[in-house]
Amino acid sequence: MRIKLVLAYDGTTYHGWQIQKKEPTIQQMLEDSLARICNRHIRIHGAGRTDAGVHALGQVAHFDPPPENTGIPWQQALNSLLASSIRIVRYQQVTGSFHARFSARVKHYSYSFWTEKFFVYPQRRNFVWHAGPLNIEAMSAAADHLVGRHDFCSFMNKGTETRDTVRHVWNINFRQGCFPQETVMHIRADGFLKQMARNIAGALVQVGRGKLRPQEMEKILQHRDRSLAPATAPARGLCLEAVEY
Repeated sequence: MRIKLVLAYDGTTYHGWQIQKKEPTIQQMLEDSLARICNRHIRIHGAGRTDAGVHALGQVAHFDPPPENTGIPWQQALNSLLASSIRIVRYQQVTGSFHARFSARVKHYSYSFWTEKFFVYPQRRNFVWHAGPLNIEAMSAAADHLVGRHDFCSFMNKGTETRDTVRHVWNINFRQGCFPQETVMHIRADGFLKQMARNIAGALVQVGRGKLRPQEMEKILQHRDRSLAPATAPARGLCLEAVEY
């Protein structure tokens, strides 16, 4: 039996998904809680990495519990042990062929921009990039150049080895967020390279500020050179919304 978890977390509290040597991570907190429940170490696999500061509403993970623990109500059991910044939204039994990472077909991220120049609501401070006034129409026109199947090497930061930098971006759109001063970019793709979503957000903000023209996105793609693309957007504005299988 294999258990699939859907979880939400505040990325400002713990340092990303994977276990690191110094700081606790979301993965480590989950594995520590599973060890307390099952009296043994249980490896948990996530749908993908998230950087420190990145949030999630629909991260997906899976684990294989011992046979004697099959009847445990995992949502209640884990939530009773996890920090309040991490919550199991739902769980279900799946077949052994399911893999949170390798079975994923589409990932959906959002990135939140705060467009008011002079203030940010305290409640949103850790969840938005205070980018200031932006031309959202120009950003949307620039985003159109990124939709489709492209080599996104120019939008990949160093740190993860990968042979294939081609990804298919299904759509990028913009909507109003929780407040009139907040604009949210939604992006769906068959996969994301290291910090690709944040790099796209950073490039589009330069368009929104009038520093780049929308059509320059196509040139950035063609150059396949990260050093020629704008800087990476802050982690705090990014959220893993959902993973589709």
